[in-house]
Amino acid sequence: MKKIFLSIIIFQISFVQLLSQEKQNPNFIIIFCDDLGYGDLGVYGNPIIKTPNLDKMAFEGQKWTQFYVADPVCTPSRAALLTGRYPIRSGMTSSKLPVLFPFSSKGLKSEEITIAEILKKKKYKTAMVGKWHLGHLPEFLPMNQGFDSYYGIPYSNDMDSKNQSPQHFRQFSEAESMQVYFQKTRSDDNYEPKISTFQVPLMQNKKVIERPANQKNITKRYTEKAVDFINKNNNKPFFLYLAHSMPHIPLYASDEFFGSSDGGLYSDVIQEIDWSVGEILNALKKNNISENTIVLFTSDNGPWLRFKKHGGSAGPLRAGKGTTFEGGQRVPTIFWGPGIVKPGIVNDMGSTLDIINTFSKLADLEIPNDRKMDGYDLSNVLMSLDSSPRKEFYYWGFAELHAYRYKNLKLHIKQREPVNYGRPTIKLDNPELYDLSTDFSEKYDISSSNQQSVTSMLKSIEKHLIDVEGSTPDQLTGRIKNYGN
Repeated sequence: MKKIFLSIIIFQISFVQLLSQEKQNPNFIIIFCDDLGYGDLGVYGNPIIKTPNLDKMAFEGQKWTQFYVADPVCTPSRAALLTGRYPIRSGMTSSKLPVLFPFSSKGLKSEEITIAEILKKKKYKTAMVGKWHLGHLPEFLPMNQGFDSYYGIPYSNDMDSKNQSPQHFRQFSEAESMQVYFQKTRSDDNYEPKISTFQVPLMQNKKVIERPANQKNITKRYTEKAVDFINKNNNKPFFLYLAHSMPHIPLYASDEFFGSSDGGLYSDVIQEIDWSVGEILNALKKNNISENTIVLFTSDNGPWLRFKKHGGSAGPLRAGKGTTFEGGQRVPTIFWGPGIVKPGIVNDMGSTLDIINTFSKLADLEIPNDRKMDGYDLSNVLMSLDSSPRKEFYYWGFAELHAYRYKNLKLHIKQREPVNYGRPTIKLDNPELYDLSTDFSEKYDISSSNQQSVTSMLKSIEKHLIDVEGSTPDQLTGRIKNYGN
């Protein structure tokens, strides 16, 4: 009888624990790289850079081949990720200065609602580690946007440099930047920049704790903070946003990884990021919470091709950072979650705009209904490999609409070639149409033989601009017709 009674008690305890686990909301982790290209990972075809942790993550989870960021540069891309809104709606984009600088007085407005703020409704613990770049002044820092804590550099790691001005990206050629702006301490191609060249601050919550930040070990320190957060919150739902400063120029790798790869410093940096991913996943497994956690790995935009082999690769895609070609906004993306995400390769469209909808759905929360939202719920794709609800995407850059994709067709009305911020936008005399199902390198314009599709897509662009800008159809007619201002 005692054995039977004991068995009943053990069963009851196990059943209660099971119910508790089923009711617990999933944990969410976003690992966001800076300027990582579509062709920079082994699982996306890179033959030199070794990324075993990311390759395994893709094998165990979902590799997305057509996943987009909402803008091809840092600040607006990050705003869109956290809010689920094209940055033109939140004001986090500009035709003059496309990203925020240390002299900027603006940031993400308090009225905008972030993923962290939504998850706080269910008492999620939230942490931001890494590059913020949505305003460095106190009122714009992560702790005013739903995050319980912050550790990182508040803007790009090349800022606060010597003799920096609003025009600093236009001052130097690629060769001059390597020799002068980045002040090499080594004479070979595997250069190591001086840390003192960039007076970027390292912050803990709202306080500067180190200046200049020692960027040689910044990836390692970000990783340690992220793992510590996971360890301390293994019994409650959490949201961790880990935004690496790398592989944005200037490149730094810790002593353990500097010179360790076959492809130079850029490869060293990516392989250290891969190590970091492995540490994150191992921490989840050690804490027995991997089955209830979703990890998203992606990038804020394409590679900074201006710096050639120090700037990464977009693989077979055209162009890179700063452009609305595929290489600028289609990014490597992996979802991992052994107890939630069904493994497979997803060839449908998705976007960082969709993350707020997806995480909210999985946490049984509502997205804001008092403003225009631009995302879709991808939860059924993650859990069941259903078709993605996203069938279209608008390519915004520098506060201008450049292109529109519907299913496999992409229509360009404006273009900007890589990758100098000072290079003006080209207003096309005639729109260019590409079939991305057979021409993802955007080499062959098929507009002349598909005028009906061009006309239909221009009408969709017109409706979108009315929705975004509040313009009247009469005001937009000339703009669309002339592909102008």
